[in-house]
Amino acid sequence: MTDLFAPLQSLKQGDWFKLICGASFQHLSAVRSLTLAYTLAGADCIDVAADPAVIAAAQAALLVARTLARDAQKRGFDYKGNSPFLMVSLNDGEDPHFRKAEFNPTECPTDCPRPCERICPAQAIIFNNKKEDFSGVVSEKCYGCGRCIPICPYNIIYTSSYVTTPGAIAPLIMSTGVDALEIHTQVGRLAEFQRLWQAISPWVDQLKVLAISCPDGDGMTDYLKAIYDLIAPLKSALIWQTDGRPMSGDIGDGTTIAAVKLGQKVLAAKLPGYVQLAGGTNSYTVAKLKAMGLLKEAERLFAGGRGEEFSPLLPAKSSPPASIAGVAYGSYARVLLSPILDQLENKEVSNTNIKATVRLEEDDGLLWQAVELAHSLVSQIKSQ
Repeated sequence: MTDLFAPLQSLKQGDWFKLICGASFQHLSAVRSLTLAYTLAGADCIDVAADPAVIAAAQAALLVARTLARDAQKRGFDYKGNSPFLMVSLNDGEDPHFRKAEFNPTECPTDCPRPCERICPAQAIIFNNKKEDFSGVVSEKCYGCGRCIPICPYNIIYTSSYVTTPGAIAPLIMSTGVDALEIHTQVGRLAEFQRLWQAISPWVDQLKVLAISCPDGDGMTDYLKAIYDLIAPLKSALIWQTDGRPMSGDIGDGTTIAAVKLGQKVLAAKLPGYVQLAGGTNSYTVAKLKAMGLLKEAERLFAGGRGEEFSPLLPAKSSPPASIAGVAYGSYARVLLSPILDQLENKEVSNTNIKATVRLEEDDGLLWQAVELAHSLVSQIKSQ
């Protein structure tokens, strides 16, 4: 198995691990650090915003990771210099992954206890920041989880949503050399999905993986079958991402149940391709899957029903897997490394009077602490 196909082999084996940096997360130094740490810990895919600057930050981290492969191996990590796939996300309509929280801090009463600041997992809400003379939502840090909205005692926090314009952004994204694409959709949006698909179809053959992310809803399996009929045949591997409870993975163990149940529902539909969990995934997810017998080495797949062994570059046409092929982690994976990212953000180096945040690889102690934390999550599925 070559470096190019290593992540695809993980899909076949049923131990695929994806890091979701966030479709709306544009904090470049954090994306860079998360990508570096989870790559060295053995991740198969890094999912980032469809933003050229964010893509560049992730790609820079992938290059650094290759230079640290031997160090990682000496420290007992399995990373061998294989680059994970770099994935970007698009949406065919309004979606919670593609939004930002906003509010006017001048409307906040001075005696407000500011529960929004405490609950924000991305630490994107700040008040009276002396260094930057700023109060409010730090847009590039916000990934739209929405937890601040119901907790605001004055109901002044709202969200600003956006829909990607694939016709304009697809050529720019594909020219950067991304490996994979994820489309966020919802039941009942087949016409919108078709418009997006038509816009990106000239570049689809360049992809190694296409993922379809969809939350549950009435008629979901019929909707996914209609999508498959629309996009088939594919040259890339196909992943059905079951979005159980979007952006809720760091709340508690109960959130993983929705993700597992939705995974079971999609498996039962026997759709061609792989099934991967997301939305509510956390430290309990793999244990739950193992206990239910849903996470094991994927069965041998066959292409075309003619008996030839399945190629990871081609979508399955028959004998779909009877188990979950992998797990994607978003907010839980990010929060797990937040103590390291906070320390990095507070460290500055001065170079000709220009201040810059220390890069993760520049602090050996923090780097390997971050990789160890990331590995504690990656190894749950890799050690099965």
